Amino acid sequence: MTSNYSAKIEISADKRTKAIFKSIDTDNKFYDENPTQTMMTLDDKKITILIETQELSHLRANLNSTLRLVQTSNDSIESVKI
Repeated sequence: MTSNYSAKIEISADKRTKAIFKSIDTDNKFYDENPTQTMMTLDDKKITILIETQELSHLRANLNSTLRLVQTSNDSIESVKI
């Protein structure tokens, strides 16, 4: 029997939201061998990230990587005061 696991993350970073989205979505598009199904969307105020997989360890790894990318993108933008 196979289980499916999923997670939904919503992120709002004020004026930085769009720049963060562009940064992390680009990384997601060019990771063909990703063992998870990851969808990212942007509306006016937030980023929504949906992750689905059949392996709990893959979900955990993708969550960790995605959250680190978000934090790094935010920190980079803050450091140059865009």
